[in-house]
Amino acid sequence: METWPIAGSFSIARGARTEAVVVTATITDGDAIGRGECVPYARYEETVDGVAELIGAQAQPIAEGLDRAALQSAMPAGAARNALDCALWDLEAKRSGERAATSAGYPAPRSVETAYTISLAAPDVMAEQTRKVAHRPLLKVKLGAEGDPERIAAIRAAAPETTLIVDANEGWSSAVLAENIAACETARVALVEQPVPAGQDDLLRGLSSPVLFCADESAHTSTELDDLVGCYDAVNIKLDKTGGLTEALIMREAARARDFKIMVGCMLATSLAMAPAVLLAQDADFVDLDGPLLLAKDRLPGLIYDGATVSPPDPALWG
Repeated sequence: METWPIAGSFSIARGARTEAVVVTATITDGDAIGRGECVPYARYEETVDGVAELIGAQAQPIAEGLDRAALQSAMPAGAARNALDCALWDLEAKRSGERAATSAGYPAPRSVETAYTISLAAPDVMAEQTRKVAHRPLLKVKLGAEGDPERIAAIRAAAPETTLIVDANEGWSSAVLAENIAACETARVALVEQPVPAGQDDLLRGLSSPVLFCADESAHTSTELDDLVGCYDAVNIKLDKTGGLTEALIMREAARARDFKIMVGCMLATSLAMAPAVLLAQDADFVDLDGPLLLAKDRLPGLIYDGATVSPPDPALWG
């Protein structure tokens, strides 16, 4: 377990944090070393100790030859499997000298444009945060509390030209849904992540809006996609939900086959957690891989961010 201080604090509808807590899996064959990083998430009933225990329980099976394919059935989707799956991808790359993208059958990854997140606060505070980064082409706004229409109006006024996406983190009840969607339409919001609680997705079924609805907490793996057709326009694929890059790549193709737009997101973590997601984010419609930008410091070597652009990882970091 490692803690990484956040630059300031980070607030969403479920609370505020001042540090990111991650768990790293390291696998070695005696020569090469593979690493993967995950973020245990209480919303999914995960704890740091529990995730570390799940990772440790696979030490002997991996030593006996458990590979990525077998890992998918040996462990459930979630943070622990993500760390091990990504560590196995990294180990394979280090052993072979072949980049992970190549072994997966994909072209060499390119740089991608990432969103930058505005933390939940009072409308005037969020507007001030926004003015400082209004030059960025894509901003992600955390909502999900009383007064969201005022927040989104203040942010749009502070960044009149930027593309906005918002994340309600399941915070909109049926009582405020129509009002909040209307406020997003007025502010020309492009996409809203998980406006309603997971399990209440039918509240969105049949709604007509220029704003895209994106499933996050309701979409963990490819197995949920069929139930989301007609409720959502897009799905947010995160490695800590899918249980690693292996299932995430499957989910991406399955989502495209169902005409979902693709968003690739992240938990608050270091460049080691983001690195495999850069591969996943190739040709995605929306990318939100700004985790390291929100930290006071990052791993070395880390991903290279040039404004809103993040480059593929150096092999010394991952893959």
